[in-house]
Amino acid sequence: MNPVRLGHSDLMVSPICLGTMTFGEQVSEADAFAIMDRALERGVNFWDTAEMYAVPARQETYGATERIIGRWFQARPGARQQVVLASKVAGPSRGMPWIRDGQGMTPADIVASCEGSLRRLQTEVIDLYQIHWPERHVPAFGNLYYDPAKEVTQTSIHTQLETLAKLVQQGKVRAIGLSNETPYGVHEFVRLAEQHGLPRVASVQNPYCLINRSWENGMDESCHRLDVGLLAYSPLGIGLLTGKYDAGGTTGPRAPQGTRLSYPSVQKQRWGRPEALDAARVYNHLARTHGLTPTQLALAFCYRNWRVASTIIGVTSLAQLEDNLDAWSVTLTPELLEQIDLYRWKYRDPGQ
Repeated sequence: MNPVRLGHSDLMVSPICLGTMTFGEQVSEADAFAIMDRALERGVNFWDTAEMYAVPARQETYGATERIIGRWFQARPGARQQVVLASKVAGPSRGMPWIRDGQGMTPADIVASCEGSLRRLQTEVIDLYQIHWPERHVPAFGNLYYDPAKEVTQTSIHTQLETLAKLVQQGKVRAIGLSNETPYGVHEFVRLAEQHGLPRVASVQNPYCLINRSWENGMDESCHRLDVGLLAYSPLGIGLLTGKYDAGGTTGPRAPQGTRLSYPSVQKQRWGRPEALDAARVYNHLARTHGLTPTQLALAFCYRNWRVASTIIGVTSLAQLEDNLDAWSVTLTPELLEQIDLYRWKYRDPGQ
């Protein structure tokens, strides 16, 4: 895997990124260490985490993932210099008062979150610091429609940028990014950065997979023209596109246990929709009829897509890691991509 430049930044990242949100919940510290060791051995130099991890989010595991990564750095002298490290500041609370009080994301909140992440990660700098979800109201995490009546913004984008700029000037952050954003948000962050000489966003981390191609509804053109890289998360549709739910479904006695979709809170979200599983089964069957595993089809769709700078893979075992990395060698034929587009026309984006 040849490294790619992330947007306008000087960050050179592997086109596969190690997602770590399960470290400290589904994945023990020992297993997390083994996964990080092997990922680095196989050429993955890009780690993504967040202050709110592990997930599903609980007060008891808040910050657990960053602490595990920090201890791994301490136990592996020199490893920090080999890893491009990304983390995120949580947006307004969304029912997580243990992160911060109130509904906003003030400059003081951003600074405190960054400094907390630096301590847990046992590092002096975060290479890519991202806003986990917008401070303003947007349709995200399964909400489809923008509703201006729900707007409660308290901190302007300009103020957020000024705060992030100070963190860059202080050497605590190298580059900045967004997550769960909209075309308006990306354009506004870029416009204000260029107008006021502030840091330009390098990337946007949004969902992108066979059952959620909403990125292609305006975000792809915006980010292509603005040179902002996509960090594609949930490329396997939280496991729906691996085929493991095809036979037993996502709930009930035959459903796989110990997965993210086995958590009731996750089942209520976008990936738990019956339509998402219905569409995933169609793509999984398509993969098998072409001599591929469902995982290979889903990951190859992201890995080789011009829209994607780096694809974030989240694994809970070494076997899953190897399987995900091996899929890098898979190339989809034009005929198969055409069939995928036909299915998308029929099933749309049930995981949006």
